[in-house]
Order: sequence, then structure tokens, then C-alpha cells
Amino acid sequence: MNLRQPLMRLPRYLGVLGPLRRSWWFPSLNTISALGSWRGHSSKSPTHWNQVVSEAEKIVGYPTSFMSLRCLLSDELSNIAMQVRKLVGTQHPLLTTARGFVHDSRHNLQLRGLVVLLISKAAGTSSMDTSCQNYDVVSGIYSCQRSLAEITELIHTALLVHRGIVNLSELQSSDGPLKDMQFGNKIAVLSGDFLLANACNGLALLQNTKVVELIASALMDLVQGVYHENSTSAKEHDITDDIGISTWKEQTFLSHGALLAKSCQAAMELAKHNAEVQGTAFRYGKHVAMSHKIHSDLQPFIKEKSSDSVAFNLNSAPVVLHQEFLGRDLWMKQIREAQEKGRLDYAKVNIFTPYTDSYNGPSLMQSIWKSWYKENIIEIGIQLGTLRLRARQRNH
Repeated sequence: MNLRQPLMRLPRYLGVLGPLRRSWWFPSLNTISALGSWRGHSSKSPTHWNQVVSEAEKIVGYPTSFMSLRCLLSDELSNIAMQVRKLVGTQHPLLTTARGFVHDSRHNLQLRGLVVLLISKAAGTSSMDTSCQNYDVVSGIYSCQRSLAEITELIHTALLVHRGIVNLSELQSSDGPLKDMQFGNKIAVLSGDFLLANACNGLALLQNTKVVELIASALMDLVQGVYHENSTSAKEHDITDDIGISTWKEQTFLSHGALLAKSCQAAMELAKHNAEVQGTAFRYGKHVAMSHKIHSDLQPFIKEKSSDSVAFNLNSAPVVLHQEFLGRDLWMKQIREAQEKGRLDYAKVNIFTPYTDSYNGPSLMQSIWKSWYKENIIEIGIQLGTLRLRARQRNH
């Protein structure tokens, strides 16, 4: 299959990138950047989205539905699945996560691994180190890189499961019986830990200490990022306290960008690419993940998608940007005006934040999104292509 055609189509389907420059290398990177809009932001129909993912899977020669199949079919996880069935009829969030693993007709859950495979395919194999010859190569991707893609998905899945743990101290009567939530929490902890254990075992089998160090540091970043997220949203009156755009970028990288960025870098390490290529792959994964997060944060503020009742994160990028635009004092004044009887009215905050006479939040945010990440993705793609071309010229 011609690599260029499906890779060029992804950005148009997802609405992530505008007109693209032409390059023999660049389209493959556009595919990966377009996949940064996974989980619900496609501007086209589910059929278009599924077609794009299917074509990307053909490029890498590996259906993402098989990404973590070996783990998911294990006896241990089958036993956990039987326990999860006992949660049917309850409101524990683990059920929603489990349903997504079994069937999600619109959005593929395993696109982080697909991004790792695509960038591995794009960077190509290495002729600089004979140790790579011990690995099988299928569709231009080493078997160890495919294993890394599976590990990336296992870690992300474990994080999703662990994020479904309910804070029992905040339960209300409408949430259902306490014993159901306690049981669901136990299953979420055990199943998430099981997935992480399998990921760690897979890392050990790669027999590459630098890759182990990279992924372990990504896990540390994830934990730190989630801690920051929970601490900033723990109290409603501590809204965006001391959070500016630079802080938002730092915290968002920890919770949303570190895993993909370091997985992309690790894929280059497994192929024995040099430090320059590894650094470029790291930045690419980072910008794709951050671009996705900004796009996700923008959705509640887009008129055709928003409603008066929608609740959005007050530490999301558009709100933080709006706070910096207004200044801290005026922002807190608006927040106080939007509070009624100690409870925040999100509809009023929505009116204040993106659509004031002097400030068009979404338009400005989309401009910053494009300048921060879209252009970076384009430039990094060109850089990576140039590095590969130079390597080919040296080898000939």
C-alpha cells in the first residue's frame, strides 16, 4: 500500500491540521499527528474514522485489536472479568471502562500503540548496530518495537482502570450502596496492578535498560501528573490557583504527554537510532499528546458542541488562558459572580470564559494550539525525515 495516501487523509478527517506541505517523508508524520485527536474529536463520521485507523493498521501490518490480546486472554484477567460482572447494575466507573475495552464502535482505544508503530515505521530500521539483526522485521518494524507498543497500551489501560477508583468519602446516596463501590474499587486496583505487572514483565523481556528507564520514568510522571490534577481540583474554591499556561503545559505533559513521548523515544532506542533521532521522536510524541489535550479542552467551549449544562474543567487550557488574559483579580471576581450558594454555576462561567466582547477564547486558543503544537509537529516531521535521508546517504 502507498504510505502517502492514507497518511495524508487522516488530518482532514479529524480536523487537526490545515493544509500540509509536500515532502516525501512528511505525510507519514501527519498520520501520527492526526491520530493525536483520538477518543471522540473526529469531525467526520465513525465510518471515516474507522477507515483511517484501518488504513494506518495496514501500514504497520498489525491490527490494534491484537495490541494487548495476549494479556487480555490470560486466565488471570478472565477471572477478574468474572468479578467485574458482579458490578453490573451498579454505578461504578470500572464498568464503563470495561465496556470500552470490549466494544467501542466509534473510537479505537489503542491508538497510542499505533502511534508508536507508525513512528517506528517512519524512522525505519537501523544498519548502525548488528544487535538489531536478532529481531524479526515485519513491515519495516522490529518485533521488539511491536512489543513496546503493546506495553504502552497496557500501561495506558492500567491508568484508565486505576483512574476509575472512586473516592468513598465523596459518595452520595444517588451513587448506590457503599459495598458496591468498595468491591468495584478492589477490582479496579487488582486489575490495574495486573496490567502494570504484565507491562513490567514485557519491559524486562526487551533486555534494554535504557528503555526500562524511559518507561519507568514515564510511569513516575503519570503518577505525579495525576496527583497534580487531583490536588488542583480537590477544592472548588481553589480554582486555577497559581496555574498559568507554563504550569499547565508542565502538568499536562506529566499526566498526558510523558507516556507517548517516552514510548516514541524508546522505540528509536530499540532500533539503535542515534540520540538526535531519539530526541526528535520524543518531541514529536510530546507535541502530539499535548495537541490532543488542548483539542479536548476546547470542546466544551465550541458553540455547536456546548450546552448550558455542560461541566468543564476549570483548570483546562482555555480557562487558564482566559485567566492570564484578564489578570488574577478580575478572573476571581468573575468566578465569585458565577457562584451561587457556594456551588459553582458552570453555565455562567462558560459565558464569562470563551465569549466576552473583548476576547474570543476558542479562536485565540485554537490559534495558540496551532502555533504551539501543529507547527511543531510539522517541523519535527521534516527534521526526522531529513535525519533519515542523511542516514540513507551515509549508508550508500
